[in-house]
Amino acid sequence: MKGLSIFYGAIQAVRDVSFSVGENEIVTLIGANGAGKSSILRAISGMIPYSGEVTLAGRNLKRIRADRLVRMGITHVPEGRGIFGNLTAMENLMLATWGRKDTAKIKSDYERVFSIFPRLAERKKQPAGTLSGGEQQMLAVARSLMSRGRLMLLDEPSMGLSPVLVRDIFRIMLEINKAGTTILLVEQNAFMALKTASRAYVLETGRIVLSGPCHELLGNPTVKSSYLGG
Repeated sequence: MKGLSIFYGAIQAVRDVSFSVGENEIVTLIGANGAGKSSILRAISGMIPYSGEVTLAGRNLKRIRADRLVRMGITHVPEGRGIFGNLTAMENLMLATWGRKDTAKIKSDYERVFSIFPRLAERKKQPAGTLSGGEQQMLAVARSLMSRGRLMLLDEPSMGLSPVLVRDIFRIMLEINKAGTTILLVEQNAFMALKTASRAYVLETGRIVLSGPCHELLGNPTVKSSYLGG
């Protein structure tokens, strides 16, 4: 990403942001509400217009439709999960395979998803809107995996979850990454994000103000006082 800027009318949400995510990395964006983190993910996945350059494996993504970006390997797990509550859990997963032709691999991917999320296997015939908050978050991540993406954009996966479920979600995130999926993570729980990712960028009012390896930022006085409770 080079020189990314995003406007909502006259309001500039993101200001000349540049950063990179390496293959098989987990990189996290941290910052206060309104810092521009979610807007950056929406720009990458083609949901909002922007100026600047975003590339995936050297290919410029500007003006490529969102559905084409999914076929190129970008999946987006949005804040608030974005599941279809009137459909069953299984039907939500099936929707993620609409552009795929590899029927045999789709079957094995269902098996993989249910091995990662055994609770979803138990509830696959249940309407998604009746699942618990943690189960809905698992379904949102599982749906992303069914698209066989190479880059997962993960927005606030721990929001509204109990501490136990937060630990589960971050453990699963590491498993997904080890299996070959690159992850760009936006997360309010800065401590868990920095303990899980390899590198981080800190945003304030739409700008990157700090960046570096997560183990270094965990000890940074500014990060500790602003995002880690001192």
